[in-house]
Amino acid sequence: MPRTADKTDIPRRLTEAGYLLFNRDGYNATGIQQIADQAGVPKGSFYNHFDSKEAFAAAIIAHYADWVSQAWEQCLSDAPAEPVSALRHLFTCFAQHHERQGCQGCLVGNFAAEVAESSPLCREVLQGCLRDWRGRLAELIAQGQATGALRTDVDATRLATLFWDAWEGALLRMKVEQRVQPLHDTIALMLNHLLRRPA
Repeated sequence: MPRTADKTDIPRRLTEAGYLLFNRDGYNATGIQQIADQAGVPKGSFYNHFDSKEAFAAAIIAHYADWVSQAWEQCLSDAPAEPVSALRHLFTCFAQHHERQGCQGCLVGNFAAEVAESSPLCREVLQGCLRDWRGRLAELIAQGQATGALRTDVDATRLATLFWDAWEGALLRMKVEQRVQPLHDTIALMLNHLLRRPA
C-alpha cells in the first residue's frame, strides 16, 4: 500500500471497515486480519493505532454515537416546532434510515447484546451513549409536557427511558422480521397513547 502523508487516513479506513464488519457480522465473528483486509492496510498498522480489538470496538461505538448525534440534530433541524410532531419526525427519520440500511439494526444495541457482559470498556462506552440519547429524548418529552400535550404524572426522564427501551426492542424485532413496521408501531403506540396526557 502506498504511504500517505495524511495521518488520519489509516485510522479512518480502519474505523470505516470496523463499522461495516461489526455491523454486518458482529464483534466475535470479526477478526483483526479481516478488518485490516477490508481497510486495505497491513495488519501491523492496526496496532499502530489501537491497543486491542476491544479498544477498537469502543472507538467504533463512540464514532457511531457521534454519527447518531449528528443525525439527531439534522433531523430536528427541519422538524415541526410542536414537540410531539418533532418527536414523530425524528423517529420516523430513524426508521427510514434503518429501512435504507436493510434492517441491520442499531450498532449500540447489537454490541450491547454481544459484548456488554464480557467487556467493561465497551460497557462503559455503551452506557454513555444510551445516557446521552435518553437525555436528548427527555428534553423533547419535557417540552411536550410543558405544552400540555404529554402526560406529566411520570417525569420526562422515566418516560424517555421507557420510550428508548421500547425502541431498542423494536429494533431487535425489526432484525428478526426484516421489516421496519415494528419501528412505526412503536412510534405510534408511544406518541399516540402511552406518552399522551390522559383526557
